Amino acid sequence: MKMLIVNADDFGLHPAVNRAVIAGHTGGCITSASLMPGGAAFAEAAALAAQHPGLGAGVHLTLVAEKPVLEPAVVPSLVGSDGRFPAQYPAFLARFLRGRVSRAEIRAELTAQIAKVAAAGIAITHLDSHQHLHVLPGIVEIVLDLAAAFGVKALRIPAEQRFFTGGYPCTAGRFLGRFGLSSLASAARRKAQRRGLAVPDHFFGMLAGGNLRGEYLRAIIDRLPDGVSEIMVHPGDDDRAMGAAYGWGYHWQDELAAVTDGETMRRLAAGGIKLISFRELGHE
Repeated sequence: MKMLIVNADDFGLHPAVNRAVIAGHTGGCITSASLMPGGAAFAEAAALAAQHPGLGAGVHLTLVAEKPVLEPAVVPSLVGSDGRFPAQYPAFLARFLRGRVSRAEIRAELTAQIAKVAAAGIAITHLDSHQHLHVLPGIVEIVLDLAAAFGVKALRIPAEQRFFTGGYPCTAGRFLGRFGLSSLASAARRKAQRRGLAVPDHFFGMLAGGNLRGEYLRAIIDRLPDGVSEIMVHPGDDDRAMGAAYGWGYHWQDELAAVTDGETMRRLAAGGIKLISFRELGHE
């Protein structure tokens, strides 16, 4: 049997993302979303999640690109002089590998992030992270501890099939990046399973992340393996506003169009694919 979680990342980052997540849930195939506790539009996202209980809601743990939930003075090794996390994961990773990032501060900040989502009345279905830092050795163990502490039953494992492209044109560097991430994620899977967490069998959306247009999304759906798969998406309804705020080069509106397209829904039905969220996965 083929079961599919379509998870929208960055819920709470920006109102344009929030609107798109709900549009993709009510009028498309989005079944799950990951709330960004430090996002500028978090309060709105939490309210929307409460209004749409069918949408599974996880926590998008964040150690890059945004501001901490705790006061910067409490987590000085995690932030720069501007009080913000590093803009991208390579800068964080360089500091982390040199031992210049306090794991106690990581634990404190991630605890505060999960607690903020729980305090908003959200029944947390899963944990994942911005730029997938939760699978790093030394961080995944903290995340697994926090999952147990907060009663979270499921975890994203971003291990995309190493030779799958779905027709997406990409550079050798992106292939190498995916290989490294998938290797770390596979090790994280084993650790999570030993701790009793539920994890999907398959993951898609890393290679074409930020540019998962309809043709690429449907190529994944057409080749979906048996078992439980997660497809990661990044929908938004205003590329201009998002481009002005974030220099990521994502195609948010294309991704929103992909998850709401009638042909996408027809392919899911034709394939006999059951749409679920991490909520169902965590209660199997």
